[in-house]
Amino acid sequence: MRISEAVQRVLNNYGGERPGVKANLARLLMHGRTGGSGKLVILPVDQGFEHGPGRSFSVNPAAYDPHYHFELAIEAGLSALAAPLGLLTAGADRFAGALPLILKANNADNLSDDRDQAVTAGVRDALQLGCSAIGYTIYPGCDRQYEMFEEVREGIAEARDHGLAVVVWAYPRGRHLGKDDETALDVVAYGAQIAAQLGAHIIKVKPPSAVIAQAEARPAYEGMDLSGLATRVRHVMQAAFAGRRIVVFSGGPAKDVTALYDEIAAIRDGGGHGSIVGRNSFQRPFGEARDMLGRIIDIHLSQAGGQGP
Repeated sequence: MRISEAVQRVLNNYGGERPGVKANLARLLMHGRTGGSGKLVILPVDQGFEHGPGRSFSVNPAAYDPHYHFELAIEAGLSALAAPLGLLTAGADRFAGALPLILKANNADNLSDDRDQAVTAGVRDALQLGCSAIGYTIYPGCDRQYEMFEEVREGIAEARDHGLAVVVWAYPRGRHLGKDDETALDVVAYGAQIAAQLGAHIIKVKPPSAVIAQAEARPAYEGMDLSGLATRVRHVMQAAFAGRRIVVFSGGPAKDVTALYDEIAAIRDGGGHGSIVGRNSFQRPFGEARDMLGRIIDIHLSQAGGQGP
């Protein structure tokens, strides 16, 4: 397989990295309909663990079946499927080699109000499943953030030693952050910076709002027009080592497709590397979800202003 120029430019941002890690990054970036473009569109399915099966799958009962998500990601031509150990184990054998997998190695549940994540899988599991990457969530701002940072840093070091790429879900939250603060521009950018500093190769964040939550940070944003999402995305990319780290943006709760497509276009225009879309995908019927993901891919492959790939 010849690595495209666009993907090679992305890989060049990881100078000094282990060859195995860069090979797995290339595997992700060269797969699916976005393959070779330097963009990623990923299906994450950790919501059954994080939010509960009823909230996640009852609206589309077919999604209770782990194989449904493998088939959706494959049919839609996605870059990868990301999920916890159990879901991947249920399908990795049958769908071996069909698409890259990302093992979500720490998780939390909605039955507890504790702002923490338990380590539920490890590098050995990822290797046995044939994964290209392993993923961790961090909660910058929570009371246990430093314990999380240490756990994740240890996992990142082990993953790199074995040639796995690492995805970090950077979700600021905690008793000092209000709900609106969690997606504030300065807070989202801070989370992206922390993930990059911990050694993440791919960073997942939520689309940032125009809110500036930290009083101490407000002078840094004076005079910046924050009204457009593309501008805010561009700033988050700056925080991720001036765009030298891959940043993908979450789709969030299911929403009207027009609003979703507008959001995806703004992420593209701001220089984001792609999208990681879960509930907006699998909570829709298979055909509708496949077509919607296809449209998301088309947007990421198009040029700003709606021009073709």
